[in-house]
Amino acid sequence: MAVTSRGRAWGCGLFLFGLLAAAFVFTVLLPAWALRTFGPPAPHWSMPQVWRLSAQLAWYAPALTRAAAPDGPAVAFEVQPGEPVDAILARLQAAGLVRNPAALRVYLLYTGGDRGLQTGQFPLSPSMTPIEIAAALQVPRPTEAKLGVLPGWRREEIAAALASAGLTALSPADFLRATDRALPYPVPFPVPEDASLEGFLYPGVYIFPRDAGAEEVAEGLVAGFTAHWNPAWARAWAAHGLTPYQGLILASIVQREAVVPDEMPRIAAVFLNRLAAGMPLAADPTVQYARGWTGTTWWKTPLTAEDLRLPSPYNTYLHPGLPPGPICNPEARALQAVAEPAGVDDLYFRAACDGSGRHLFARTYQEHLQNACP
Repeated sequence: MAVTSRGRAWGCGLFLFGLLAAAFVFTVLLPAWALRTFGPPAPHWSMPQVWRLSAQLAWYAPALTRAAAPDGPAVAFEVQPGEPVDAILARLQAAGLVRNPAALRVYLLYTGGDRGLQTGQFPLSPSMTPIEIAAALQVPRPTEAKLGVLPGWRREEIAAALASAGLTALSPADFLRATDRALPYPVPFPVPEDASLEGFLYPGVYIFPRDAGAEEVAEGLVAGFTAHWNPAWARAWAAHGLTPYQGLILASIVQREAVVPDEMPRIAAVFLNRLAAGMPLAADPTVQYARGWTGTTWWKTPLTAEDLRLPSPYNTYLHPGLPPGPICNPEARALQAVAEPAGVDDLYFRAACDGSGRHLFARTYQEHLQNACP
């Protein structure tokens, strides 16, 4: 059957309408959808480039809003200076953080995020969508980390604080290995050959490069101790029959026993009096140190009768004298308290019953029993 001129005109009209509709979708609707869904395009793109990228975003949209693994654990992802975008994307895929690097590449190109990727270590997780990962990689990472060490912390507690301080280039195990021996470090007085750096990691706030290694952090904390060290303490400790290392050990016990700092000299006096009398120190913190991690804390309280029978050289209920080494890292006030203890002949103390953190002191065991809480 012959095609009439009216039929040809109708067919041409439909074709032209289709072209106009496609052009409208491509030049108006797709960019508007991309703007509404992914934000404005980077200003350096021309309109034809925006049209092309908008079409690609429409194709990849499902992949950009779906996480690689909703329950995946976080990892530390490092971007090196000058690293090409495609190399970063390939490593993101290899690390299991994104499933479709091509989709993320289009998104970065569209938004201009490919020009804003930062260097450094980023905490990323496969539970993040590619869009969330792109945003995280564009947040400048500080070049310095601030590590806070509280008085009375043991080495393990310092190690646990490294990551939250931003020192993500080393693990807690790295730090514990680096501080397992004191002798490689410039401590200010002689120590036993097998002594760790426990006691020499001085409390305070320290600034380190974010990529600092374990030895650099340990050296910084030891430098903090050396900066606060007073040689007069060693002379005062010697008058009590203590070597400098023994004075440090006793100061670490005083640090853990004292809740109220102004009681440190009197607590130190009790322990020095007990040493002079040949009595066990019977200090709970030494047993806590020996007991170690309980699953919730490094300093178990209250201790049980079974805990007090723990067969450890750090158990000062079982073994007279000082434990083999410090049980924590004390501050200057505890060190000073051992150098200048209170002039009392107390032999006992126990926590007051009012929840104040203060202690009741006694010269005799009978007085000590009378100080018990009702």
